[in-house]
Amino acid sequence: MKINKYILRAGLFAGLTLSGTACKDFLEVKPQGELTPDYLSIDPEASEGIVTAIYNKMLDWNIHSFSWIGITSIASDDADKGSDPGDTGSDKNELDGFTFSATSGSFNDIWQGNYQGIARANQALTYLPNLTIEEATKNRLIGESSFLRAYFYFNLVRTFGGVPLITKVPDPTNEDDLKAGRTRVAATQIYALIEADLTTAINSLPEKGNTPVGRVTKGAAQALLAKVSMYQKKWDKVLELTNTIITAGKYSLVEDYSTIWREAGENNAESIFEVQAQGTTPNKGINNYSTTQGVRGQWGWGFNTPSADLEKAYEAGDKRKDATFMYPGEVLWDGQRVSPTAPNRAYNQKAYVSRVAETYNGNDSETNKNMRILRFAEVLLMNAEAANELGQPANALISLNKVRVRAGLAALTTTTQTDLRMKIWNERRVELAFEHDRMFDLRRQGRAGTVLRALGLPYVDGKHDLFPIPQTQIDLSGKALTQNPGY
Repeated sequence: MKINKYILRAGLFAGLTLSGTACKDFLEVKPQGELTPDYLSIDPEASEGIVTAIYNKMLDWNIHSFSWIGITSIASDDADKGSDPGDTGSDKNELDGFTFSATSGSFNDIWQGNYQGIARANQALTYLPNLTIEEATKNRLIGESSFLRAYFYFNLVRTFGGVPLITKVPDPTNEDDLKAGRTRVAATQIYALIEADLTTAINSLPEKGNTPVGRVTKGAAQALLAKVSMYQKKWDKVLELTNTIITAGKYSLVEDYSTIWREAGENNAESIFEVQAQGTTPNKGINNYSTTQGVRGQWGWGFNTPSADLEKAYEAGDKRKDATFMYPGEVLWDGQRVSPTAPNRAYNQKAYVSRVAETYNGNDSETNKNMRILRFAEVLLMNAEAANELGQPANALISLNKVRVRAGLAALTTTTQTDLRMKIWNERRVELAFEHDRMFDLRRQGRAGTVLRALGLPYVDGKHDLFPIPQTQIDLSGKALTQNPGY
């Protein structure tokens, strides 16, 4: 088995989480079982299990699969809808063309999935502090739960802006708890919770190498807090955290970029945090993550295809392009040939799973494809961006050029802040293509409208800077949830 068994086991505890299709639902539905502190203290595996249930949520369709691909990638300039013209992918044609609305289904998926993850984290954080278990284990589990709750809220605040802030297991008879689930708070309050949770995680978690593979580490919490700080333009904090990670020496760039997304590259020296999957019986992978993006008519549905605009963003000789794109008729690294008659001009190679050279038992819906959430290359690029914004171009170039040289490109020498900023932003684009950051990057950089309108998309500044609050959630709240401007 390729990772710690607890991460693959939803076990008894996934079913004990308050669940439902909406914020209101999980506030009002009774738990499907009972947990008691005494039981959790007696059985150490049980205390691990309530945290495992949080990890397990990350594999579900409504958190990291088709809808997430849609809003983070298909909606951006990196990708087209793909598939066949007549296959809308539910609402992926709307995301691709910026014709979506509050009733488009992807937004409700993202809302539902992340709040279900938050509910599991809240349950763990309610019980863990009072358990009579070994103190180091308790601290680690609290740190993991805090990190995961922060991650879910980060997804929500980047997508929707201010959202309901729920930090405990709600009492369905308590009107204040019910009101909290129906009331949006300012994005600044969500970011404050995220920062507090990640600070707890940093102070509670061991370094890489002192925890089972696949579990959250101190370095992961530091990297996520750096990223959260970047979104808020807290450049001093970004630089401090990324310098700490770099000088700690726990992570390094792998030599061959193309191996990162293969099974052999999972949890490698560059990996800081990944969603873990398993392709052997029983399968436990991200629900249809690879299949939705596989070559149409050969290995999948053919969605999220690389755009011509992304293709132009690569410099001549950039090794990352070949590792990211796969074309009809191309022979891949495992000897398999992409169908010459595949209907789309290119496909996302980072989502590819080899049927002949990797762990695969025929279950396309749950393959062995790990999702890379945080990598050391991104830490270097965040470090470069922060250094440049703080007027330290020489330091920025050191980190930036490490990423470029690994890609087979010449080191840059420009020290003009504006020029270097654009170089760093383009480096993020080609380094992190299809890693679910591009749409959010364009918005935080303040240039989403300019970039997307240049491609003919009807991006409206002030409206499309956030996605709409799902109409389903507004209806379930009795209209208490407010909509984002313009929708």
